[in-house]
Amino acid sequence: MKQAAKASLLCVLMAGALSCAAATAGEAAAATATTAAAPAGAPAAPLAAAQGSGSAPAAAPELKTLDGILSALYGTISGAAGAPRDWERLRSLFTHEGHMVVHGPNKNGDMTTRVLSISDYISRVTPVFAKEGFYETELARSTETFGQIAHVFSTYESRHAPDEAKPFQRGVNSIQLVNDGQRWWIQSLLWQAETEQNPLPARYLKGKH
Repeated sequence: MKQAAKASLLCVLMAGALSCAAATAGEAAAATATTAAAPAGAPAAPLAAAQGSGSAPAAAPELKTLDGILSALYGTISGAAGAPRDWERLRSLFTHEGHMVVHGPNKNGDMTTRVLSISDYISRVTPVFAKEGFYETELARSTETFGQIAHVFSTYESRHAPDEAKPFQRGVNSIQLVNDGQRWWIQSLLWQAETEQNPLPARYLKGKH
């Protein structure tokens, strides 16, 4: 298990590249450039899309099912070191107000929560993904739905290469989704990594239910 790599990525997500001891001036510049290059537009919220505002991308078949949008989520952030990610595709999975939240220990071991916009996430992980392969896959899933809302507990495994024997990190993605009558949108993605003090329960390790 590559603890150094795990710590580096979590540090970047929790505190930002400039606060991590491993960050370099080049990484900080890359993060700034990525943020500046990000387009100002974002996918319309579900209500706007349902009203046919024209500002939302066409609903692809993969976005009409929970299986499809979760597969797109994992596929979009995964790739080899230096391989470009389709960040516009990632943006299109989230509502206009959609965000990511990482909950985990800081450098002092205290549990903290950091809320990231999609642009925040992109700017932080781009320098890391430029140097390290990152492949995140779904291990198990627990789903609750009511009407046009869904809550998914998706257990993930992270590797630096698809054929890596053991993941360097596991955890749970808690994903809230809404459906506007045409497709699913991710409203919020909250995750916490597994630790020795907080191992994954058996019920979150097998199957989809």
